[in-house]
Amino acid sequence: MSANQPWKAKYPARIRSEVDIPDHPLQQFLFDSAARVPENPAMSFYGQKWTYAQLEAQVKVFASALQRQGVRKGDRVALVLPNCPHFVIAYFGIVTAGAIVVQINPMLVERELQYILADSGAVAAVVLDALYPRVKAVQAQTSVKTIIACSLGGESKPPEEPDMTFTAWMQSGTGIAPEPVEIRPAEDVAVLQYTGGTTGRSKGAMLTHRNLVANAVQSVEFAKDKIEYGKERYLAVIPMFHVYGMTCCLTIPVYQGGCIVMLPRFDVNELLETVKREKPTHFPGVPTMYIALLNHAEPGLFDGLKLCNSGSAPMPVELLREFERKTGSIITEGYGLSEASPVTHSNPYFAERKPGSIGIGLPSVDYKIVDLETGTRELPPNTVGELVVRGPNVMVGYWNMPEETASALRDGWLYTGDIAKMDEEGYVYIIDRKKDLIIASGYNVYPRDVEEVLYEHPAVMEAVVIGVKDAYRGETVKAFVVLRPGQEATEEEIIRHCRANLAPYKVPTIVEFRKELPKSSVGKILRRALREEEASNLQTGS
Repeated sequence: MSANQPWKAKYPARIRSEVDIPDHPLQQFLFDSAARVPENPAMSFYGQKWTYAQLEAQVKVFASALQRQGVRKGDRVALVLPNCPHFVIAYFGIVTAGAIVVQINPMLVERELQYILADSGAVAAVVLDALYPRVKAVQAQTSVKTIIACSLGGESKPPEEPDMTFTAWMQSGTGIAPEPVEIRPAEDVAVLQYTGGTTGRSKGAMLTHRNLVANAVQSVEFAKDKIEYGKERYLAVIPMFHVYGMTCCLTIPVYQGGCIVMLPRFDVNELLETVKREKPTHFPGVPTMYIALLNHAEPGLFDGLKLCNSGSAPMPVELLREFERKTGSIITEGYGLSEASPVTHSNPYFAERKPGSIGIGLPSVDYKIVDLETGTRELPPNTVGELVVRGPNVMVGYWNMPEETASALRDGWLYTGDIAKMDEEGYVYIIDRKKDLIIASGYNVYPRDVEEVLYEHPAVMEAVVIGVKDAYRGETVKAFVVLRPGQEATEEEIIRHCRANLAPYKVPTIVEFRKELPKSSVGKILRRALREEEASNLQTGS
């Protein structure tokens, strides 16, 4: 442990600052809840419900079908799905079979899908039927042998005949018990969670069964006064393919025998109708969702909510105060990252909340601020440096990336790359996210992904991307472009080109054309100078 842990003084006696992590695989959460509350609703999707007994049975059928297709322990199976019952069944079915879940954002375009499928070596993919042609188009460049297409509205066929529909897949595993698979929780990987890399390539954070079990146990202990086993309803609108949604909307509810109330996308009217119908007690969200709800929510709508979480992007202090004032609900802002399964910090409901901070460490999470130069010297309170963390929820490394792993994990500490300071009581304040990272509506956008596409436009000579403040999205993507001599292009044309080659949330919403870009003495484009210029313009109103 680090020498000083002032945050532990904030923990009341009833909440443990250190927790024991059960030595069992992730799927045991489901099997335990199915044994304890078999008739409780586990999932609700547009009013249709599945009990824990039904979910357990479906998961075992899915696992059996995987094993019949030759999927073995350690094989990777991709999920390219929004929030839906198929996601939950497949997720737990994959780990029950001993395989590894590869989480893929369904908004990715073909080139992005191909990279993750090929890099992970996925042998099968479970996809939304509308996305089947996109995955099929890149299959030949991957190791994927089987594609399972899921329909959210029955068994309507996708534009192309699928390899197998979800219904047919489940029929292939019916009546066969899955073969037992020995899982070593601390060593065996359960999920590959892809995140951006310093090299520009996405990298798969290897999250073990123990990592994911730990983060659920840590999070529940931290919020134990707000959780009653088998009684909670979790509103799952943040995507479960995102690490924040995976833990807060999937593993925690299943661990607690709660009901996952799922929506496949964020639509404010649909969300409000769901809240009225389902009366959720927990709502993990992101700032853009709270902004939208503020403009539409009726008085008393959130009376049943025990706790709202905000993560994935900084929560503006005024927004937090206004939402709480209008709804009477408490928002606890937290912090995490894919490499930590993901939650490491949260503002406590049981002690002082400090708006603008990410709060204190969860149980069994140790952290400190170290110097930016060497990363070896622990800094005193209120001194800016890099936040480093350690705990049972921290990944074992990056998939097939030993150099990236060695850079991120040093002497047992995870170097977050986030610049922060810690006050005398252990509350942490993020000063700057990873220097180049853009967080738009809670999604991570890595500038290099966008810049590579910009450079593919025949009229573009130079391009650089930064995040600029946006009242709704938190940040939005702005591109600075220098055109080739004699070439012409409009802002609309550049955006259209990006839209054809990038997921929607990565597409620049602003394009500024320049004759030249600021550069260092060795010719490197100075992204920092553009950020500073934008910040200055914002202050002066120019």
